[in-house]
Amino acid sequence: MDKHEPETVRSTSSYVNNGNINDHEGDMIRWFEEVSAKAGAVQTEVLCRILKENFKVEYLNKWLLVGKEEINVAEMDACALESLFTSVVPLSSHEDFEPFIQRIADGDTASILTQQPITTLSLSSGTTEGRQKFVPFTRHSAQTTLETFTLSAAYRSRVYPIREGGKILEFIYSGNQFKTKGGLIAGTATTHYYASEEFRIKQERTKSFTCSPYEVISAGDYKQSTYCHLLLGLFFSHDVEFITSAFVYGIVQAFRSFEELWRDLCNDIRHGTLSSRIKVPKMREAVLEIITANQSLASRIEGICEEVEVMDWFGLIPKLWPNAKYVYSIMTGSMQPYLKRLRHYANGLPLVSGDYGSSESWIGVNVDPSSPPESVTFAVVPTFSYFEFIPLYRHKHSCGSSHDAAAADDFVEDKPIPLSKVKVGQEYEIALTTFTGLYRCRLGDVVEVGGFHNGTPKLNFICRRKLILTVNIDKNTEKDLQAVVEKASHILHSQTNNNAELVDFTSYAELTTQPGCYVIFWEIKGDAHDHVLQSCSTEMDAAFVDYGYVVSRKTSSIGPLELCIVEKGTFKKILDCFVANGATLGQFKTPRCTNNPLLLNILHACTLKIFRSTAYA
Repeated sequence: MDKHEPETVRSTSSYVNNGNINDHEGDMIRWFEEVSAKAGAVQTEVLCRILKENFKVEYLNKWLLVGKEEINVAEMDACALESLFTSVVPLSSHEDFEPFIQRIADGDTASILTQQPITTLSLSSGTTEGRQKFVPFTRHSAQTTLETFTLSAAYRSRVYPIREGGKILEFIYSGNQFKTKGGLIAGTATTHYYASEEFRIKQERTKSFTCSPYEVISAGDYKQSTYCHLLLGLFFSHDVEFITSAFVYGIVQAFRSFEELWRDLCNDIRHGTLSSRIKVPKMREAVLEIITANQSLASRIEGICEEVEVMDWFGLIPKLWPNAKYVYSIMTGSMQPYLKRLRHYANGLPLVSGDYGSSESWIGVNVDPSSPPESVTFAVVPTFSYFEFIPLYRHKHSCGSSHDAAAADDFVEDKPIPLSKVKVGQEYEIALTTFTGLYRCRLGDVVEVGGFHNGTPKLNFICRRKLILTVNIDKNTEKDLQAVVEKASHILHSQTNNNAELVDFTSYAELTTQPGCYVIFWEIKGDAHDHVLQSCSTEMDAAFVDYGYVVSRKTSSIGPLELCIVEKGTFKKILDCFVANGATLGQFKTPRCTNNPLLLNILHACTLKIFRSTAYA
């Protein structure tokens, strides 16, 4: 273990150093029960350790001064240091750290954000804000990822026990690592993790092993990797204990591909071959070393596919993987619209929501794996970072309100409070102070405290704070948008005799015309009459309940909502666009609201029909 690894990581690891899986699971759960019971005190100690290790760095040094005298941080007790830090160091955003991180990327070796050198940077997907950003990545980052997955697996195993030595069908993907101007290794956080020792250790500790070798995970072509993931998952179909991906989008995307590829997959299993579509040499070699001809398995899969294809693939997962106990993935926020299709594939197989984290830090784990994804909460792990919570209160519009272009969202905020002071039912934005050099950095997520696990809060993810639709005095969040799309999709489904299905959607606020309006793009599978789609457009327009939107529509200061139907494969083009710019499939989240010109160009070029709402007419 790295001698510079923070003490919190070492103390966590001491609970998981036995060889037996039951010992690991029991130790991890006992450890978390212990630290969650005294979460407030643990948080104070975590901040103390971060600051005593890093108080001399450039970013902090400018705040921890009184006149020209440096405060003696090293001698301060933890509570006094916590009080000082939160009173003199301001709240920040990632933009405040970008100049410092860029200097590190360019080769500046001074102690800028952390006392220990940063040698690796992770790259966000850019799907949320439309651009990628660098985040420091250290051994602590990989270690907390290992601990998150191990702890989460321990709680899942209490509800859904799995066989030791079983396989996991993991739709996981890493991208290319590259070097920055200053020689630092850069790539996505998942790319770093899958290449790390911690990824191997995770499999050994949980006694569950991915079906695919590293050559498939790291091939760099998600379409070829997906084919091989499916092929190997089928080859080991009786050994697969659960199916997983970073985001549920990845699982749904894989099975939509399976609908088109199953005959080729069966042929490869029957003959022990590999399709010519797989062109990456190392991946071909690694897969061909594993598979062998299996005619009976191929015939079994073929029979199942012929059976479920006529039922629109209903129940595909438990039929192909009869020993699978559950499907595990991040299913909250922008992932919720994919749950309907996943449930169709799963036919009652439990869906277990993955854990809560960000590019900056892991935050919480799902300690109640039997909870439905729509109501899941995440227990904050108090050793990972120092967490502050900014209370948020919904704005109340009045008829005389004017649109403030600087107002980023629909919230009024109060002063940040520590983890120990949060209240059930209150919404907050999280701010992070991390071992990797971010200090009081706003995360941008809106969460609600749904309860407590011992002394640590359990968080319900609500939405991204700045992902909103707004034209005038209206402000509708990602969650508001998903609610109205869900209502309209019921119309689509019911009025087409279940022959049409919403595949994906996004939106933007059209501000170049007067009056401006909301534009929502749908890709649908199947056929729908124009009058049905017209009804969907009107239903969405009428379903927004934000007071500012309703008033603006009634006074025609916002125009009728437009529903744009795009051609089949449009959202795959958007995925390809992000992947071409450095993201991986494992990172990808369809942005629910965008002003990204590249995306809008794709969407407009692929639009087949436009339906204008007749609500408020």
